[in-house]
Amino acid sequence: MEYRRLGRSGLKVSALSYGSWVTFGDQIDTDRAAECMQIAYDHGVNFFDNAEAYAGGQSETMMGEIIQEKGWDRSDLVLSTKIFWGGDGPNDQGLSRKHVIEGTMAALDRLQTDYVDLVYCHRPDVETPVEETVRAMSYLVNQGFAHYWGTSEWSAQQIRHAYEVARREHLVPPTMEQPQYNMFHRERVEREYSFLYDDMGLGTTIWSPLASGFLTGKYNDGIPEDSRLATEGYEWLQDHVLLEKRIEKVKKLADVADALGCTTAQLALGWCLQNPNVSTVITGASKPHQVEENMQALDVARALDDDTMDRIESILDNEPSPMPNHRE
Repeated sequence: MEYRRLGRSGLKVSALSYGSWVTFGDQIDTDRAAECMQIAYDHGVNFFDNAEAYAGGQSETMMGEIIQEKGWDRSDLVLSTKIFWGGDGPNDQGLSRKHVIEGTMAALDRLQTDYVDLVYCHRPDVETPVEETVRAMSYLVNQGFAHYWGTSEWSAQQIRHAYEVARREHLVPPTMEQPQYNMFHRERVEREYSFLYDDMGLGTTIWSPLASGFLTGKYNDGIPEDSRLATEGYEWLQDHVLLEKRIEKVKKLADVADALGCTTAQLALGWCLQNPNVSTVITGASKPHQVEENMQALDVARALDDDTMDRIESILDNEPSPMPNHRE
C-alpha cells in the first residue's frame, strides 16, 4: 500500500480506502461487510469512510461493531463520518451548531469510538451562516471529537469562504474535500479546485471512482439484479449514468485494460490514482473478490505510462480546459 499526505496536513491515508456508502445495511449484512473490511485492512487500507446518512446510521453501527470485533488498534485507523442528514426533525438536518455537534456525538456512539479522524460537512447548507458551521467544526476539533474537518461536494468558492472565515476568526480551517471524481466526472477536481491545492493545501478523498460501477463494464449489457443501480432507493443513479455514449467509451477502455492485463475497474482506479491532488481513492465493494480486485489498482497506476494515458484521453475526450492565461 502507498500512503499519501492528506493535503498539507501531516496525516497519512492509504492511497486506496474503503467506504460503506450503499453497501453496508443496504446491500450486505455485517458478516459480509466484515469480510470486505478485513481484506481491505490486510492490504494496508487504513482509511474507512462513513456518514450519518448511510443506511440511516446503520452503516456506522455495522462498522463500529466490526472494528470492535476485529480488535484493531484505533491508532492504526483513520475513520470518518459526514454530517448533514441525521433524521426527519427540523434540527436533524443541515450544518447548524446544534446538529453538527449532536450529529457527531451520535455518530461516535454508533461507531463505538471516542473520536473520528475526519468529519465532513456532507453538503453546503444555505440556511446556516458559514461562520456558525466553521465555529461548530472547530469546536469538534478543539474538544478532541475529531482531528480534522472538511467538506463534501462544496464549490471552490464555498470552501474558500470557510477557509477565510476560519483564518479571520482564529478557528480551525477545513483540511479536505470529498468530491466525486472519475473518468466521466472531472471538472471540479481538475479545474475548479486547481488554485486551492497550493493556496490552502486542500486534500481530496474522492468518491465514486468507478462512476457507481459504470466503469467496471458490468452495465454494458443492462443492469444486473445484484448491482448498485438495481438497489431500491438508488434508481436516481440510472438517469445520469446509463448513457449510450459512455457505454461505448467503457468498451474502448476495456481494450486498453486488456493490453495492460487488468480489468476495466482497475484501469479506472489506477487513472484516479495518477492525479497528484488525489489524497485517497475511496473504493466501495459488496463482494470480497471485488475488494481484492480493487486493491491491485496501485500496480496498474504504476504501469500507466504517457502513451497509455494519452490513449485513455483520446477515448474519454473530456479533459477540462486549464484556467486561461489572458497574458498569452
